[in-house]
Amino acid sequence: MEKGPFSVEWLAQSSPRGPRREGSPLQTLPSAPTDAPRDREAADRSSPGHEAEAVGGALPGRPRTKFSAAQLQELERSFREQRYIGAGEKRRLAAALNLSQSQIKTWFQNRRMKFKRQTQDAR
Repeated sequence: MEKGPFSVEWLAQSSPRGPRREGSPLQTLPSAPTDAPRDREAADRSSPGHEAEAVGGALPGRPRTKFSAAQLQELERSFREQRYIGAGEKRRLAAALNLSQSQIKTWFQNRRMKFKRQTQDAR
């Protein structure tokens, strides 16, 4: 039987790394051990604003950030002034609130979506 174009066997042989020798052509990479260093690093983050919330069945990764009341007050104040944050303001807030610039950016994205839902519900 001839291997037609785009068959699993044909695709496996035409891959840049050549045919796979072990297992099936659709063999997947072994999964990472459950006690991976990345998980331990995430669990070790115990600075303010990095407490994890217990969520049943959540995917492993970075724990959810629980913002303090003071952090939320400053973030909300900044959001009221301007819904889209610039690089300078993001750096200033991150330093002042002991958060990363990524956390500031994500908070603003989430807050804009919350604002959008609230304005749509009001109609």
